[in-house]
Amino acid sequence: MPGDLTKASGRHISPMRVVRRPAAAIALIAGLIAVGVGVTGLALASQTGRPAVPVGKPTLVPVPVGRQAAAPQPTAHQVARPTGLVIPSIGVRSGLVHLGLTSSGALQVPATASVAGWYTGSSRPGAIGAAVIVGHIDSLSGPGVFFRLRLLSPGRLVYVRRADGSLAVFRVTAVHRYLKADFPTLAVYGPVPDAELRLITCGGAFDFATGHYLSNVIVYATLVQ
Repeated sequence: MPGDLTKASGRHISPMRVVRRPAAAIALIAGLIAVGVGVTGLALASQTGRPAVPVGKPTLVPVPVGRQAAAPQPTAHQVARPTGLVIPSIGVRSGLVHLGLTSSGALQVPATASVAGWYTGSSRPGAIGAAVIVGHIDSLSGPGVFFRLRLLSPGRLVYVRRADGSLAVFRVTAVHRYLKADFPTLAVYGPVPDAELRLITCGGAFDFATGHYLSNVIVYATLVQ
C-alpha cells in the first residue's frame, strides 16, 4: 500500500484521508488534481499474509423482517443510527461497529474481520448522501465479513437495520474494482442527491511482499423507493 503505514490492532491501515462534507470533498479533489498527488485506497490488509482462498457456497441468510423505512426528503429529520447489515445473496449477516478517524486522519477499520463497520463521518443509511460501510476480506481464522463482496451483482438487495427497528433497503447498481492508488475518493465520499450506500473491502491481485491486496472492491447501491 502506498504511503506511510501505521498499525492498529495488528492491522495495517493507510493514511487515506476521508471527507466529512460535500464542499470539502470537492475542494480536496481539486487540490489533489492541482498538485498531481494520487489518492490511495482503503488498506484492509490480509491478516493471513496470503490471498483469500475460495470457500464453499454461502450460508443461506433469510431476508430480514422489519418495517421498511420511507424514502427520505431533503429536509427530513436525521434518521436512526445503523446497527446491522444483511446481504442475503452472499450470506452476510453482521452487526455494525461505528468507525471514525485515526489521529493521522485515516479511516479506522473494524478490529475484527467478522464484523463490518459504518463510518460515522458519512451519511446514516437511508438519509440523503452516501453511507460508507467497510469490512475485511479475510483473517487468520478464515474468510472475513466481506469475503464474497466481489460476487454481488446489480439488482441484488442490501438491508441495513437501524436503531429504531426500521430497515433501509438498498439495491446494488454497480460493483467495481480499483487499484488503491486510483481510489475514487469523490465517488465514494462526495455529495449525491439521494440516499446511497458504499460497501468497501480489499480485492484484486495480492502482494506477498507486503501482505496487502492491490485493489479495493466497491459496491454502489441506492435506496429502494
